[in-house]
Amino acid sequence: MDSSAYHLSSKDLACRQNRWVLHCDMDAFFSSVEQLTRPTLQGRPVLVGGRSGRGVVAGASYEARALGCHSAMPMHQAARLIEPRGVVVPTRGVVYRTVSRRIFRLLRTYVPVIEQLSVDEAFLEPAELHGCTGADVLEYCEMLRSVVREEIGLSLSFGAGSGKQYAKIGSGMAKPDGVQIIPASLMNKILRPLSVRKLWGVGPVSEKKLQKENILTIGDLADLSEKDAKALLGSAVGRQLQGLARGFDNRPVCERAIAKQISSESTYRTDITDKAGIIAAIDDNGDDAHRRLLHDGRAARTVTVKQKLSDMTIISRSATLPYATTDIRTLLALAHRLALDPATVGACRLVGVGFSGLTTVQQESLFPGLDWEVNIEEERDNSDAQTVTIPGTTGQGVYGSERALLHMPDCPRWQSGMDVMHPTYGFGWIQGAGQGKVSVRFETRTSGPGRVITFTEETADLTPADPLLCLDWPEEELHRLHAD
Repeated sequence: MDSSAYHLSSKDLACRQNRWVLHCDMDAFFSSVEQLTRPTLQGRPVLVGGRSGRGVVAGASYEARALGCHSAMPMHQAARLIEPRGVVVPTRGVVYRTVSRRIFRLLRTYVPVIEQLSVDEAFLEPAELHGCTGADVLEYCEMLRSVVREEIGLSLSFGAGSGKQYAKIGSGMAKPDGVQIIPASLMNKILRPLSVRKLWGVGPVSEKKLQKENILTIGDLADLSEKDAKALLGSAVGRQLQGLARGFDNRPVCERAIAKQISSESTYRTDITDKAGIIAAIDDNGDDAHRRLLHDGRAARTVTVKQKLSDMTIISRSATLPYATTDIRTLLALAHRLALDPATVGACRLVGVGFSGLTTVQQESLFPGLDWEVNIEEERDNSDAQTVTIPGTTGQGVYGSERALLHMPDCPRWQSGMDVMHPTYGFGWIQGAGQGKVSVRFETRTSGPGRVITFTEETADLTPADPLLCLDWPEEELHRLHAD
């Protein structure tokens, strides 16, 4: 939770204002979907993400957060905190996207224009709330929350204010499973004590600059002169952030342009001089980009690795998979294949990982251990702006290619969290595997906590299953959602 809720009196809620912007945020979305579709996990600490040595938490249930876990934490550290009752499950992007689509399709029946920020949050500006009281807005938000809870089975929180910034702060205060109204008449009283970091656009760098000047709260920034704000943060950013701190936010709510790439890159204080360092940097940035990919709600086909050398030459190498995926093992394995050894190309000062070819149509490989061929494209940008011809290419431009075989790391046939089908017991998920045995929990969204049956690997009559079967929604409904 971002901060505790601010309690309003009936008198506070009676005030009318012309504009009301809503921000909806699904509560602990990834882990909540896992608890919804795997009823055994309800009420237990749940972590969503990779279990590899460098895996990080993509999502944590509120039970896990109460034990100190949070998104982006190293998984090995978080997993220790939730023992002995906690469970770690791999990400299932196709399930999260499908649930998200149905939720927003429901909301669009009430509010035609929705500015969706990610798979689990969005801005709305219902026309019928123009000129309404805070009490009217509260009732409206509770109605939307009730619709989603009854139709889907998940909770979401709402914030409401005179602009996007204040609605988003409100939803953070409302979590989990609540509504926070921030009337314009009380905006200064509610916002001024909050950390300046709550403002959209204030990141770690800006926060440090402000802290050096003892500007710690939104009120401190609001009281700063415009000249000083511009001097500290730059002309455009300083003016914008100070305006937000003072309660000015007239940005419209509108459908967002679709991003073509999701990426993360880091510049390192000390140049990376060995392949192991490059792989570690790819894992760090790949994990960050992967979390953004999951929240974006699409899958990626193309992976790009960017390396900036100490002489400022930039080398970008990319390859495209035969299908779109959000599977972190698949994406990182391809990124590792694209990495160039500093012993060959020179020391690197920047490493980045990008995902593109983004699509809502996803076809996960049921057998990620298989090999396939990919075509690697390489682009070099020298600081001297010279054209580089890659050996073996046509010599036109700076693009070249080679045929390469991408070999996925060896992985066991059955892994914890995998969705499977059994001819007698139906759909289930692997709760544990190893030492020649496989334990499967047979349950779906509608079944209630399911029974566990343990098989020997030799006798286990299991096949990998479509993860969407866990939702137990009509097939025609799933087709409609993926046709949107």
